[in-house]
Amino acid sequence: MSISVFLRLLRQHVLWFVLIPCLTAATAFYVTRNELKIYKSQTSLYTGLASGYTLMTDRMGAVMDRSVSAFDNLLSTLGSKETLLQVGVNLLADHLQLTQPDSMVLGWNGFYDLQKAVPASFRAELPINGDTMTLRRALDSLVHSPTPNPIKSLVLQENSYYSFRLLSEKVKGSARKNTNDVLLMEYEANDPAVAQQTLKYAIDVLNKRNSYFKTAETNSVVGYYEERLKKAKEALDKAEGNLRAFNTTHNVLDYDEEARNMASAREALTNEYNQELMRKNAAKASLDALNKRMGQQSSIRSANTDLNEKQRKLAEAENQLSNARAYGQPRAVLNRLQAAVATAQENLKASAEEYDAATNTSDALPQQTLAADRLAKSLEYEEASSKLELYQRRMGEYKTKTSEYEPLGSQLRQLNRDLSVAEKEYFALLQQVDQSRTRKKDVDVGGKLEVLDAPDFPLDPQPSKRKQLVIVGIGVGIFLALLLMALRFWLDKRIQSPEQAETLVGRPLTAFFPLVKNPLSSSKANRAATSMFEQLFNTLNIEIAQVKDKPYPPVITLFSMQSKQGKTWVAHGLARLYGAAEHRVAYCYPRKTGNEVREDQGNLSYLPYTVQPDFMNVTSIEYLLDHNAGYDTSHFDRILLELPALANNQMPVYLLKDCAVSILVIDANSSWARAEKQLLSLYERLTKQPILTVLNRVGTNHIDNNGSSSILEQDGIRPRLQPQRTNR
Repeated sequence: MSISVFLRLLRQHVLWFVLIPCLTAATAFYVTRNELKIYKSQTSLYTGLASGYTLMTDRMGAVMDRSVSAFDNLLSTLGSKETLLQVGVNLLADHLQLTQPDSMVLGWNGFYDLQKAVPASFRAELPINGDTMTLRRALDSLVHSPTPNPIKSLVLQENSYYSFRLLSEKVKGSARKNTNDVLLMEYEANDPAVAQQTLKYAIDVLNKRNSYFKTAETNSVVGYYEERLKKAKEALDKAEGNLRAFNTTHNVLDYDEEARNMASAREALTNEYNQELMRKNAAKASLDALNKRMGQQSSIRSANTDLNEKQRKLAEAENQLSNARAYGQPRAVLNRLQAAVATAQENLKASAEEYDAATNTSDALPQQTLAADRLAKSLEYEEASSKLELYQRRMGEYKTKTSEYEPLGSQLRQLNRDLSVAEKEYFALLQQVDQSRTRKKDVDVGGKLEVLDAPDFPLDPQPSKRKQLVIVGIGVGIFLALLLMALRFWLDKRIQSPEQAETLVGRPLTAFFPLVKNPLSSSKANRAATSMFEQLFNTLNIEIAQVKDKPYPPVITLFSMQSKQGKTWVAHGLARLYGAAEHRVAYCYPRKTGNEVREDQGNLSYLPYTVQPDFMNVTSIEYLLDHNAGYDTSHFDRILLELPALANNQMPVYLLKDCAVSILVIDANSSWARAEKQLLSLYERLTKQPILTVLNRVGTNHIDNNGSSSILEQDGIRPRLQPQRTNR
């Protein structure tokens, strides 16, 4: 759609653009005649979500930016159904306790509405005169009751001060520009006291629920880690008890140290045992040699027996002394045993002297020397034997103790490993508990919202929206007018403009005539019609001048697809132009009533004809007209032939072949669809002659504002136009 077409449509529907906006504006004005005054209360809260200092700030090294998600959670908590229900219940509890209207709590209108909503009989059952918290709990139970009651109905009403639906629409929260540290809240109501009190309760409930949710999260975390810490402490105590019981049972102070000491002692004992064994063997060899040389004398045997007996006693005494020293006997016992050893030594010495005397010969070593040597070796042998027995016993004890220590080592390592794992788990969980407790304290400290600006008591109502609604109504009316105009333009298949006609028909327009109501006036439509007739007249003459193989006089055919398109009106206008140009014209038209007869008006002859059943076989104008019409082609210069509507009649196939030019007349208010296109296509195939297209009864808004400066008017000759009507 071009701009010119759009502007023409606006001019055509200018009445719509006046009436519809006026109607919508008047509707808006009428609807808002009883508009209530609205009061807005505002407040601001400091959240500290983005830049607040908390207990975790120093641990994290910087303030954690949690403003986006935390602020969204805060707004979600504010807009939740349970939060708004609590706000409504708290507000209702205060209002129920009023015995008369109070401008600082509830105005007259709200007070009497509440009296009607909650009957006195039901009000008497509520603990209104008691504690406020008791009343709130009673109201909350009534709101959540499955059975209907006045309190529940009041809370569920959409237009009630206590309705969570109304509160969800009116209680608004947003972040202050460029920061998420400040929460801005506002509420609108038709009572200033209600607006202020609602915001106060909204802040209180929001604080409580926000703190509850945060502490609930931290409490669950703290409880989880404390439970795990308790189990870890039990596991640590059990590991320590197992290790303590092991040490107590096996008398182990320090297993590693004792194991090292035992290994060293065993190694030293083994070395000492080997040394004593070598000493014993050497003493035994020497003693055997000495006994061999001393002979077999009886005296010697007797002395030897006595000596052996003394040696035995000495060995026994020394053995007792060695055992006492090895086992750490008291000093008195050692002194007594030492004295017994000394006594045994003296006795052995005396017996040895006797033995030496018996064995001393002249051909050998002195008997005393042999006896002394034998005595020394015997003492050495006995001493080595007793020490070896002690070493063997001690080595057996070390072996038994080593056998006991070998399995104890693996058990002790397992116990130490269990204790180490339990200690690590316990200290790790202890750190987690400390962090979770710090986080809980951080939430407790920083979870409360601080009020920067308390809810104000609005003294002046909000500006009325009546003017804006009227303006919006005008805009809606204009939009509806545009919509209706567009729908009419798109849904109406009729030809409404010359441009649309050319698009639909597929042919250029030679002329388009406006609606002529008064042919004697000098209106714009009359001037335009006269100009268009001249244009059509000139075009016809040019087309006729180019025709060479058609008989004379040339036949000008006027046809249309549907009836009542204006063919007669166009034919009359052309006939008068030709008559004014001194041309003799025969205007042949189909009869409508059956009483039409030939008429002659100067150079114009009006010849009616009857459409016969064999209309398609007509070959000439003479055959078409009646015999008494007195038609003679030599008497005329032009023949105007008006055909009946092609949609309802036959085409004179043979007659049209001799026509010079055709004029297609289309009414601007008629439709042009597939049937019309097919008929025009058949007509073009049949005639193969120039076809001029004329659009009739076009709106004056499509006619350019040009003057009537035609040649005929300059010569004082103005064609007489007829008023357009429903023509053939």
